[in-house]
Amino acid sequence: MKIPKCMSTQHPDNVTIPFFATNFELGGEDEVQEAYYAFSHLGCDEQMWDCEGKEVDSFVVRKLLTKYETFFRERRLGRDLFLTLRVPNPLFEKAEAKALVEALDGIPRSFDATGLFYGDDLPPIFEVILPMTTSARSLNHLYEYYRLFVAGKQYQHLGEGSDITVAEWVGEFKPERINVIPLIEDMEHMPDAHRIVGDYLKGKKLTYQRVFLARSDPALNYGLVSAVLLNKIALQRLYRLSQEIGVKIYPIVGVGAAPFRGNLRPPSVERVLQEYPSVHTFTVQSAFKYDYPTEEVRMAIEKLKRREATAPQEVDEEGALELIRRYAAEYQKQVTALVSLINSVAKYVPSRRKRKLHIGLFGYPRNFGGVKLPRAIGFTASLYSIGLPPELLGLNALTPEDRGFLKEIYVNFEEDLRDALRYFNPRSLSLLRNRLTPSFHGVACSHLGLEPDDVDEEHREMTDYTIEKLREGENESITEPLLRAAYRRRFLG
Repeated sequence: MKIPKCMSTQHPDNVTIPFFATNFELGGEDEVQEAYYAFSHLGCDEQMWDCEGKEVDSFVVRKLLTKYETFFRERRLGRDLFLTLRVPNPLFEKAEAKALVEALDGIPRSFDATGLFYGDDLPPIFEVILPMTTSARSLNHLYEYYRLFVAGKQYQHLGEGSDITVAEWVGEFKPERINVIPLIEDMEHMPDAHRIVGDYLKGKKLTYQRVFLARSDPALNYGLVSAVLLNKIALQRLYRLSQEIGVKIYPIVGVGAAPFRGNLRPPSVERVLQEYPSVHTFTVQSAFKYDYPTEEVRMAIEKLKRREATAPQEVDEEGALELIRRYAAEYQKQVTALVSLINSVAKYVPSRRKRKLHIGLFGYPRNFGGVKLPRAIGFTASLYSIGLPPELLGLNALTPEDRGFLKEIYVNFEEDLRDALRYFNPRSLSLLRNRLTPSFHGVACSHLGLEPDDVDEEHREMTDYTIEKLREGENESITEPLLRAAYRRRFLG
């Protein structure tokens, strides 16, 4: 069984519009073509098909096979290439709960399409990602609903006294079971990922289990340092669980292009692989795919696919958790002070996908002290657009001992901050109006010894313009410089 290593996703962190798009916002048929492009031109071996927060095309498999027949004759969906559904979590997304049912009902229909196309019984879709997973119970609900009420309906008779079953009437429903991939996203449950997964695996004869760890939402909610350390703790504990129970666990990490969201870009692949040695699958989001030359993207994806996962880095879990508590408290305090500024910029960040808004684990948008924030991409874009990278928030909570500790555990700590500081504009501090402590900027920059040559001067010019317009109250004119700055960074947010 091949476990894919490079998952193309629909996260809208790109600035550049892909050549095949019919609109500035991708949606509908564009996303079907995007899946083909990720497979055929970029070399990804998996496409996440997001059924959460937008109109979902449940006929994607049929459309791929009919529109790109020659390509898919040679590369079998479900064996060589994989389509993996991300569905709404009914526990948190009540308004989208029925979209889960619709998405699951489409799995047997996709099976029928590939059966006719390939003449075999290998399912094209057999794995489903459950976001905001907080318990094994939620995973079992999804697993059992599909088994009993999607595939299981085929055994029901059509009415009392009927001599015909649903399967005899409309055909069999396959696959009979699906694999459920937990997506674990918050501070409470990421360190507990091994217990959630261990409980879910009880009584199931599975040879492997994939586990998805979030990277963007933990950064938004608890800061850059917390997001990295939470992932490291979870990966170490999942590795130990795998060794204890004899079930192979294949971690997925959802990394974006901005350092704040993971810093996975074509030029930084080797660094990210070094940071997370035990991760089997990395996400390739829209900025990675569309904001770099195609050949550079292809070569980077080949690196992701060629490498083999090893044991995770050893982590002092108690020390990491204690550091997270102190750092996250300061980070959240600073974000709370910046809420109105962030929201004043976020409304001018252009959309890159036709979708409703994911609610996030704590409800959409993120709520800090009763004040609402945009989601991770809009949040990141807003702060970068004024020359205030979010990676800098909370750093003043770190002691010299903390920094030494981080250098050992967070391999690319200084490199990630240097990448962010290239886009820092000291004039952004004029917008803060004493919202942050005086040590905020000094700790970040003096500690790293950033040289003037490292600054992106064109980016600074664009953020100068944005800062000036915000100070003058002319917010509606900031979209163009915001985009031009994003083109310099090669990511929106």
